[in-house]
Amino acid sequence: MIRFEDVSVTYEGAARPTVAGVDFEVPEGELVLLAGPSGVGKSTVLGTVSGLVPHFTGGTLRGRVTVAGRDTRTHQPRQLADVVGTVGQDPLAHFVTDTVEDELAYGMESLGLAPAVMRRRVEETLDLLGLAGLRGRPIATLSGGQRQRVAIGSVLTPHPQVLVLDEPTSALDPAAAEEVLAVLQRLVHDLGTTVLMAEHRLERVIQYADRVVLLPAPGAAPVTGPPAEVMAVSPVYPPVVALGRLAGWSPLPLTVRDARRRAPALRTRLSTAPAPADTPGAPAAAADTPTTPAPGGPAAVAAGGRAAGVAGVGVAAAARPRGQAGSGRPPHRAPGTPARRALFRRRPAPARHAPRQHVAEVRALSVRRDRVQALRDVDLTVAPGETIALMGRNGAGKSTLLGALVGLVAPGSGAVDVGGAIPHRTPPRDLVRRVGLVPQEPRDLLYADTVAAECAAADRDAAAAPGTCRALVSELLPGVADDTHPRDLSEGQRLALALAVVLTARPPLLLLDEPTRGLDYAAKARLVAVLRDLAAEGHAIVLATHDVELAAELAHRVVLLAEGEVIADGPTAEIVVSSPSFAPQVTKILAPQRWLTVAQVREALA
Repeated sequence: MIRFEDVSVTYEGAARPTVAGVDFEVPEGELVLLAGPSGVGKSTVLGTVSGLVPHFTGGTLRGRVTVAGRDTRTHQPRQLADVVGTVGQDPLAHFVTDTVEDELAYGMESLGLAPAVMRRRVEETLDLLGLAGLRGRPIATLSGGQRQRVAIGSVLTPHPQVLVLDEPTSALDPAAAEEVLAVLQRLVHDLGTTVLMAEHRLERVIQYADRVVLLPAPGAAPVTGPPAEVMAVSPVYPPVVALGRLAGWSPLPLTVRDARRRAPALRTRLSTAPAPADTPGAPAAAADTPTTPAPGGPAAVAAGGRAAGVAGVGVAAAARPRGQAGSGRPPHRAPGTPARRALFRRRPAPARHAPRQHVAEVRALSVRRDRVQALRDVDLTVAPGETIALMGRNGAGKSTLLGALVGLVAPGSGAVDVGGAIPHRTPPRDLVRRVGLVPQEPRDLLYADTVAAECAAADRDAAAAPGTCRALVSELLPGVADDTHPRDLSEGQRLALALAVVLTARPPLLLLDEPTRGLDYAAKARLVAVLRDLAAEGHAIVLATHDVELAAELAHRVVLLAEGEVIADGPTAEIVVSSPSFAPQVTKILAPQRWLTVAQVREALA
């Protein structure tokens, strides 16, 4: 169905091909997973199937890509639309209409299908993806995960022969991701649809793949084969594979069920080891609350000057002051391990203020957005050095709560206090010294022409030493050149750059909305290390995430939201171990023992 023949792609101005030596075939009715680290060209390979590369992106394509016998070099994307359905990393860039139902029908209208056929397929897709309750909703009012489901639904309704999906589950909660993947598997098995998918959250998708195509490095020839064989040599692999490698299991398990069948001996070895702590690290003391420049100082003036920029966060618009910072959990180092480079040393403040007991406090907060009650009587406190993971299904109110903490959303009732300020009544130039937000769409924070220009602007706005932002970029995103344009970065790379920009100013509270979208496992580990260093300095983090592995690795507390209400709030192990939806893979494999991460198991066995 899809055939790559010695394909390489070189973008204008690039010294070397982004991908090279791509030569493989995807038979009809197979689900093939494209895997590899961030920035190796997965999105480029997917783009060649739909014709977007090179017809839309530019650059030079050598070799040949054929889809259902059509050569994509000579067929424009519109000439492939009846065969190929594509969902990119950014659902917002996909939408044409204003409402859910219209968006599901648009592709079929473009192909000239009969109204009766369109109506039937819209109803089927609404049911398949759990969108029936959203059919009349404006797309602008949906959460990130709801938008992603609508984007997937809009390419399913025309019934294409080939589906090309780039990070299709990145913004979905675990249950919704399973539903979408089950639909894809049904299309593959029952209708013979061919699916080529790139995904970083391999723990979600690896068991559904018929084959894996691994891009090990930029410009390197791909490695293809059965999932277990490729995972044995892959530089990126899910926790179930990491545990299998640690335990020496062969062949490597790809599912929790397979791993549990092999785990009795490992459980026996671990039964004599000290039980893991419920909370993997204690928050920093309140006395370590990071200090900030006095009001009216250069940072306030610089930040206020940039605050005119507006960035969309969920359904709100965020003022973009270019300086913000965050927190995480204290780092865990084995004895004798050298300390990490101190990237976040605090600058001396003009005046020392008495520490506050909480960095932020939310009391009986309720928010209504249009006809939807987004939050109901929410209470939350955030201590210095504490990391809190907000979890729950798509549309539960996580992004709205972050918006209230950063002043994007005004309370309908209740109160929000951040560093002694009421966020929605505080000017951005003052608020930037108290709280920073990394939104779901990192491009909203990036508007310069090069990485170097972004970093220089961030340093100026935060009154930070020159090179501060660049050092963060090197930590989060090694190997990216100064003259790279942010639009040429992958979604994960743009996220890392936006995070570096926000961290440059280092306010006491950092908010992150789906911070691991588009990040591979290595990039996620670097992010965790940076956030832990910030926590050790007394910064606090609140992150909204569907990444259960990130929550297990990083969070002290998990707060579960449902229909705008807090339904659970407690230590990470206590909350996730008892949840079939939010438990990480290691917990499911080694239950009833309370292990959360492969790192905990490795330390116990050592």
